[in-house]
Amino acid sequence: MTDTPEDVHHRLWHVLTPGIPREQSQELYRTWAPLYEQDMKTSQYNGPRQVAQTLVKALGSRSDAHILDVAAGTGFVGEELQKLGFSNLDALDASQEMLDIAQTKHVYNNFILDFLGTNRLNIEDDTYDATTCCGAFCEGHVKCDCLEELIRVVKPGGFVCVGIRKFFLETVEEYHKLEPLMADLQRRGLWEPVSRHVTQDYCEGYDGVVFLFKVK
Repeated sequence: MTDTPEDVHHRLWHVLTPGIPREQSQELYRTWAPLYEQDMKTSQYNGPRQVAQTLVKALGSRSDAHILDVAAGTGFVGEELQKLGFSNLDALDASQEMLDIAQTKHVYNNFILDFLGTNRLNIEDDTYDATTCCGAFCEGHVKCDCLEELIRVVKPGGFVCVGIRKFFLETVEEYHKLEPLMADLQRRGLWEPVSRHVTQDYCEGYDGVVFLFKVK
């Protein structure tokens, strides 16, 4: 039996249930992985393309830039970056099942199984020219306190690009702290803002916000 749009919508929002514990959302990804790609395509998930285009505009002709795709999932952002000529890519995600699918695409060079938070990732300081993070700022997913880790692994002069649904930015209590924290990191001299774009049709017809920062 073919899934209806209502089935897809249910799976998509089940993992985003308000107040869902991180452990439960991660378990849902384990079982959702086989259907994830088709579901996200059905939901018109344009966020990865918008994030990739924003980052590439900043990187310009540096097609050898070393990029870490955080919350890589099955590799949507990596695929978009590859289309734009970038291939020095690594993937980080908390779901082994999602990374297993990403590995079949031959988009990434290295795969890191970890959750982005206040924990120190097994990555040296100043390793990457850029980090991307698309689809991680949702209920039961990463918290605002992960931003410093995104900065730590990027070289001075490199970039951090984050995409989020505008709806989540406005309605999820945790993310009411996001832009004030971004501003605080700027005041502390860790990065400087490059752009903040509201994008149309980020996912399921919802607008998105794509942030780009330059690491100091």
